[in-house]
Amino acid sequence: MLKLDFHRTGNHFLQIPGPSPVPDRVLRAISLPTIDHRGPEFGALGMNILAEIREIFKTAHPVIIYPASGTGAWEAALANTLSPGDPVLMFETGHFASLWAKMAARLGLEPEVLAYDGADEQLPDAPGWRRGVQADLIEDRLRRDRAHRIKAVCVVHNETSTGVTSDIAAVRRAIDAAAHPALLMVDSISGLACADYRHDEWGVDVTVSGSQKGLMLPPGISFNAISPKALEASKSARLPQAYWAWNEILAANQTGYWPYTPSTNLLYGLSEALDMLRDEGLEQVFARHERWAGGIRAAVAAWGLPIQCAQPECYSPVLTGVITPPGVDADALRKLVYQRFDLSLGMGLGKLKGRMFRMGHLGNTNDLTLIAMTAAVEAGLKLSGVPLAGSGVDALTAHFSSLRPDAAA
Repeated sequence: MLKLDFHRTGNHFLQIPGPSPVPDRVLRAISLPTIDHRGPEFGALGMNILAEIREIFKTAHPVIIYPASGTGAWEAALANTLSPGDPVLMFETGHFASLWAKMAARLGLEPEVLAYDGADEQLPDAPGWRRGVQADLIEDRLRRDRAHRIKAVCVVHNETSTGVTSDIAAVRRAIDAAAHPALLMVDSISGLACADYRHDEWGVDVTVSGSQKGLMLPPGISFNAISPKALEASKSARLPQAYWAWNEILAANQTGYWPYTPSTNLLYGLSEALDMLRDEGLEQVFARHERWAGGIRAAVAAWGLPIQCAQPECYSPVLTGVITPPGVDADALRKLVYQRFDLSLGMGLGKLKGRMFRMGHLGNTNDLTLIAMTAAVEAGLKLSGVPLAGSGVDALTAHFSSLRPDAAA
């Protein structure tokens, strides 16, 4: 039998923008013996988790927890609120926004996709993949929908494929300015627990998220945070829903249980992760992510390479995308860095394949880990023959030295 051994000496550096490294505390919690998911101990665990997860989304309303990936939570958001043939307005900011629109079409909805239509010298065939959601385009389209046929607006908060964070509060203001009743649905799979996010304050109706990013868990749990308006819409929605149905889950959640077998041991891990985030405080969590991101951007600037995100106000605190020079295959660079330094970087997805790589700086990491990542990337760039303007490692360490660990960039 062929033995597959992916573990070398030392620790692998997992620097993709999710799944993120899992803390030892969370791994130990997941390893506890499985308990009866119909017993009293589980009910107490469930009630505690369902209360604490609301604090992360900053909502007073229910958060549905699925034993599924974020893709499943995408489908749940659409299936529970919409009916066949419903028009939905979506904004393409990258690969995942595009995939959500494709899912909407496969479910029998009518997605209309808006995108940035300006020029871009670095990526002339994908200019919108360097920018955030343009709320003014959404407002204009909704004003023209006088019959209110559009039933939902779907946007991505932190686009994992590009490193662009969009202004969700501005999208809500645009919907309100158009006096349009459409639901606002937001994918914050990679943004939650890394970047500031406010489900209630920003008037979001359904927020989709997952376990493997800022929550520092393995993949396998996903979420729908829902508003009263979304819950009311679910009562008349006619898309097929069985496994994803909110009503049955909410009924069982009243006593801390689920209508089917939940991911028991992952919920142990979620409980531990929520404790860690609460003890640190969300504002401190956001500050350290901003500080890390500022340091990585300083490194990229020192190299003289373009950042994938072209709008400084939309820079992501979760990851930084780096565009490689013409003729330099970003995937070949990633492979070299992996083979030589045992470090994994995020690949370019969709339109960006081979043209950029992604440096993750989220969750359970620290300054030294990011210094090591930057050193490995810098060495990989040099080995690939890429001329660098300066030392990214020096720029990163100078940035970190100039800011306290509890200070945002």
